[in-house]
Amino acid sequence: MRAGEWIRLVDQKGRRHNFELVPGKRFFSNRGHIEHDELIGREEGFTVVSSAGGEYLCFRPLLSEFVVSMPRGAAVVYPKDAAQIVALADIFPGAHVVEAGVGSGALTCSLLRAVGPYGRVSSYERREEFADVARRNVNQFFGAPEGETHPAWRLTIGDLAEELPATGERADRVILDMLAPWECLDATADALRPGGIVCAYVATTTQLSRFVETVRLHGGFTEPQAWESLVRDWHVEGLAVRPGHKMIGHTAFLVTARRMAPGERPPLKKRRPAPGAYGPDYTGPRPPGVPVEEPGD
Repeated sequence: MRAGEWIRLVDQKGRRHNFELVPGKRFFSNRGHIEHDELIGREEGFTVVSSAGGEYLCFRPLLSEFVVSMPRGAAVVYPKDAAQIVALADIFPGAHVVEAGVGSGALTCSLLRAVGPYGRVSSYERREEFADVARRNVNQFFGAPEGETHPAWRLTIGDLAEELPATGERADRVILDMLAPWECLDATADALRPGGIVCAYVATTTQLSRFVETVRLHGGFTEPQAWESLVRDWHVEGLAVRPGHKMIGHTAFLVTARRMAPGERPPLKKRRPAPGAYGPDYTGPRPPGVPVEEPGD
């Protein structure tokens, strides 16, 4: 364990404490204090006893543990969703991934790990205060020297819809974590290589509907796929084996679609929409060939 690293202490009741190791400092809790100097220089995976007799497990935090306790400017992408993005958006070593909406840097850490030393992650963030928090978190997790950042990461302050076309760059994957991802779809389509994947992370059903229908109307992508993931832990103790009382339920919806080659369009869906799906109350984008329904139709 080195000075400047983050560590994670877990007490006997499962309470977690994450902090940076600083020579000469103390960690305080309701069970007394622990000197940081007692932890620096030891191999992780040990038990330390506080001044009042409290026992704590000491490890470096995993990425999934770090992101849920990191300082936040905006809400983080939780580990269950980050894992789905890396797997189902097929983030591969050497890929160039464009990320819009860097938030607090949680997803950025997963993307940087996935692209490896020969890949690139280009992040765009409209709000400078969020970008500052993300920069500190990413540099902290990867242990970047003072004044430097991860060599595969470039962070731009600005709107992807305006900034990305100006670069002329091509991307293998585009991840949209923002309030209105449909506003960036044209810029995304121009930047994505044929076969590339766009993945949107949206919190509400109205955002989900608007983005999916915009992708369909664009015509340059395959039929979008939408889903969410739910995680439930289990209590296992002898014969008492049952689902846990808590679970990580809805956090966001994920949508993916693949970029068609220039000038190519996917086959139109054969299945007719459900009655009323595009009825008089529907005001969003309308897929090609779907007529406007009047009241009483």
